[in-house]
Amino acid sequence: MTFTIYAASRVGCVRANNEDMLLVDNSYVRNSKMQARTNLSNTDRYLLALADGMGGHQRGEVASSLVLHNLHFFFNDIPAKLVPGDFFEAIYGWLGSINNTLEAQGQNDPDYRGMGTTLVALAFYNKEFYWMNCGDSRLYRLRNGELTQITTDHSLNNLMGSREHSNVITNCIGGGCKSSYIDMVQCTPEIQPSDTLLLCSDGLSDMLTDEQIKQNILDGGNADTLCQAAEAAGGYDNVSVILVHVSD
Repeated sequence: MTFTIYAASRVGCVRANNEDMLLVDNSYVRNSKMQARTNLSNTDRYLLALADGMGGHQRGEVASSLVLHNLHFFFNDIPAKLVPGDFFEAIYGWLGSINNTLEAQGQNDPDYRGMGTTLVALAFYNKEFYWMNCGDSRLYRLRNGELTQITTDHSLNNLMGSREHSNVITNCIGGGCKSSYIDMVQCTPEIQPSDTLLLCSDGLSDMLTDEQIKQNILDGGNADTLCQAAEAAGGYDNVSVILVHVSD
């Protein structure tokens, strides 16, 4: 299976700085764009991740960067060939550790107190796919012209049964959240050749409807064109996208 990947992260039209960050294998993306192609048969692990930081005054960008760098090194250090249950436990253990790291950073420097971030990721490990989610960034799948949100928003509106997005999130990494959790699913059968996968921050999903996102992709758009469309619609937040075309 081959991934053709487009990634882009923009500050948007209102914010002074970009608190989002992307990780594509070994590359970090913020205020830039990139393209990559990888044959997954040539590796035992591959990671795509998006973090949408929060806290303001550059604290959010510190949190998103710290979490992605930490996850990157942790993921590459996981022993080979763990069974799914043990891989889950490794990631759950990492979540506890990174929460402690963010809290300690805030205790050491009041400027970083309360900083936090969302996380959405797609991991390929030991020939299996896993998605993980903490917060309200999203993973979508486009298949046969149908766009489906795979992850569930950890937000107040979702708890109340509303499909609309809410800026009030109920779960994150750091950010003073005392009971962070991560949704994690082994999803190997759910990813097929000809699928398109989309990881995005709420800077995209707040600005564009699912129908608009779908149409942009079907019209040949990529991560950067999606970010541009969000900016054209107002760009009230940072906007970041990883778009993955799956093929044999």
